[in-house]
Amino acid sequence: MTRILLYSDEPILAKGLESVLCQVDTFELLPSCNTVAGLVEQMSQGVPDLVLMDLTPEITFAVLSEMQHAMQSIKIVLWVNSISTELAFQAMGLGVRGILRKTLATDLQVKCLQKVQGGELWFEKALTDSFLCARRVALTQREGQLVSLLSQGLKNKEIATTLMISEGTVKVYLSRLFQKVGVKDRFELALFGLKNLTTGQLPISDKGHRGASAGMPGLRSLVLEKPMDRDAAPVRFPTPLRPLASRF
Repeated sequence: MTRILLYSDEPILAKGLESVLCQVDTFELLPSCNTVAGLVEQMSQGVPDLVLMDLTPEITFAVLSEMQHAMQSIKIVLWVNSISTELAFQAMGLGVRGILRKTLATDLQVKCLQKVQGGELWFEKALTDSFLCARRVALTQREGQLVSLLSQGLKNKEIATTLMISEGTVKVYLSRLFQKVGVKDRFELALFGLKNLTTGQLPISDKGHRGASAGMPGLRSLVLEKPMDRDAAPVRFPTPLRPLASRF
């Protein structure tokens, strides 16, 4: 029996999917979560076997990073209308097992969860094809932290304080990052960072937040759909469906 936990902030949509999943004999549907805090708590207790996670604005790179340890024992599938290539790539790197479209037929919704529970991956061909067109720039831990803070709108002095380094060191890092990523200014770097950090709606925390730099999540890479393409749109899955399921 597969214990499934659904997270969504749309109760009517969640009820509709629950009515479908509860008809599957091998599924045990747990009470749905509508907050990230509740979701993280249940995952930390190891309650579900599989989590179907609605890609709400609250599901950011930082939230997924926080769940990375739990993903070692709990399989996660993102439930989306659309998703950026950047976030999809980062999510895969963190251990997300599948990305499922909300608009798929109900039998395919069930099939996806069964495949993932069986140890397979579920990523549609349109999405994996977009990875082939992307350019990946590997970042050091410090570079990833700096890009994360820059994307929140922090100034050099605030970044220096948060990371406990000098303002001059921040300027050196930024200069190197401009060349490494291929951008001309901090605005373009922040834009690419934001696209990799989130679904595009929210930064990872409130501006001005001060946390210990050692525990701060940092991007491991920036994924750029095309060099210097500032208007890249989220992936819109075409029809007909061509799912790609790969076994670990």
